[in-house]
Amino acid sequence: MAMVSAVISAKPAVRSGDRRIRARQTIAGLAALLTFVFIASLTVGASGTSLFEALMHWAAGEEIGLRERVILFDIRLPRAVMGVAVGAALAVSGAVMQGLFRNPLADPGLVGVGTGAGLGAILAIVLGGFLPPAIAAITGTFTVPLAAFLGGWVTTLLLYRVATRNGRTSVAVMLLAGIALGALAGAISGVLVYMADDQQLRDLTFWGLGSLAGATWTKVLVAMPLILLALAVAPFLARGLNGLTLGEAAAGHLGIPVQRMKNIAILTVAGATGAAVAVSGGIGFIGLVVPHILRLAIGPDHRYLLPAAALLGASLLLGADMISRTIIAPAELPIGIVTATIGGPFFLYILLRNRGILDM
Repeated sequence: MAMVSAVISAKPAVRSGDRRIRARQTIAGLAALLTFVFIASLTVGASGTSLFEALMHWAAGEEIGLRERVILFDIRLPRAVMGVAVGAALAVSGAVMQGLFRNPLADPGLVGVGTGAGLGAILAIVLGGFLPPAIAAITGTFTVPLAAFLGGWVTTLLLYRVATRNGRTSVAVMLLAGIALGALAGAISGVLVYMADDQQLRDLTFWGLGSLAGATWTKVLVAMPLILLALAVAPFLARGLNGLTLGEAAAGHLGIPVQRMKNIAILTVAGATGAAVAVSGGIGFIGLVVPHILRLAIGPDHRYLLPAAALLGASLLLGADMISRTIIAPAELPIGIVTATIGGPFFLYILLRNRGILDM
């Protein structure tokens, strides 16, 4: 038992201490990277408006033009803030799910959020015209995000109900049930896509591949509370996720309330991912790959892995967003295409380079 306790002790051996130093340095470097990318996202764009030029005019006592103010503070700034929130939410959710399932292939979609959110969005896009006028007037432009969020939460609660028996949640049953529900939701989505007209098909394609193009301060204020709450809760799961790597029985012997931790972890992932998917659509790669890259760099200790995942996920999504809105300007690529095109080969390169470590 003493050896088991030492694995997640706050006073690791010298080798672990070296990795802790590297982890802290990596987190500091990622924070600097995020600051740089955030500033760049306010400067780079199809319009040619520059943040630095606007600041120079302001410092010289000149008034910033209306066009520049609108582009910088009403278009680019909420988009950048949403990119930080969504990227951090997806990456942290992926790290939590991989730790909870003890499976490197786990991602936020395994708890049904992505599947349910996608189905909810498709329902809203294809059948939204049949909503009663009173409800449509209330939801307005938030019909699709609201339907996506509700779809994700309903699917998550259903999946949680299926996987829980006698007060205990089986992660294996949740994994298998998630695959079954995903197939069912895919079938229903296929029927709805078949019913959609040309304009609806374009909306479905763009939403399914993800974008930050619709970012507004209103959407930021709607999604931010849930995402911030989830990001605030995630660090308190670190000790439990570290203990869970030894198995549920060993974690229980270490005093970790395993069932309560699983409940909180699932709700945290559902809240963060549901809010992120609702405002940005389906964005792949971030939740699956970011935790892998960081484990190879700083190790599996969730005390450092979770904050590092938030910083790297936010930086990667902001970088992908800059590429998506400039590479074919003034048109815009869905951000999911950029993350898959850049992230897939890079992740494959990382895996091929570290096969020896991964085989251990």
